[in-house]
Amino acid sequence: CRFVAADVATADGVAALAAQALDLLGGIDILVSNAGSQTHRPEGILGFSDEDWQHDLDINLLSAVRLDRALLPAMIAQGRGGAIIHVGSNAARMPRPASLPYTAAKAALTAYSKGLAREAGPHGIRVNTVLPGLIRTEALDTRMASLADQSGATPEKVLETTIAALGIPLGRAGTADDVAQLITFLASPAAAYLTGSQFTVDGGVLPTL
Repeated sequence: CRFVAADVATADGVAALAAQALDLLGGIDILVSNAGSQTHRPEGILGFSDEDWQHDLDINLLSAVRLDRALLPAMIAQGRGGAIIHVGSNAARMPRPASLPYTAAKAALTAYSKGLAREAGPHGIRVNTVLPGLIRTEALDTRMASLADQSGATPEKVLETTIAALGIPLGRAGTADDVAQLITFLASPAAAYLTGSQFTVDGGVLPTL
């Protein structure tokens, strides 16, 4: 396991990461794009600036587009197929005014992934999208702590209230492992005939078909 630091919200950062990954590994067979960041404006849609929109598009959509563009040619040249997994969000199918740039970027990522799957498929490279719901991460804990400071409740109580408000049928937030298990499956030979699809891991909260 090797760690390479890079700012994937920038074109230069992605280019540097791709070059180092190819140098360290000698080739790429599995690519998981998991960068994400959400700008939140309680006042709603009209509160977002151009900079807010650009930030959310850069990190939630263009980071994956740029990384694919940098690494897909090498994957094709290897001639042994591979798997690309984009981590989106079920917010792409549940737009909320207070985080619309994030929602729009993740929706665009889903559409982009579908198109890329058609182009990469003839080379044996599968492209799928994972759409997590409410997942217990450091970012979520930070958000819950901030809301707790505003309300006077504990972070755990705020999380409990959030879960109830969302109406998550399984009654809990997901874990990173819940998402990782799905990604591992999609990257494995067990998913050899799956491409161009979206897989939701959200405890059943998404109400649409």
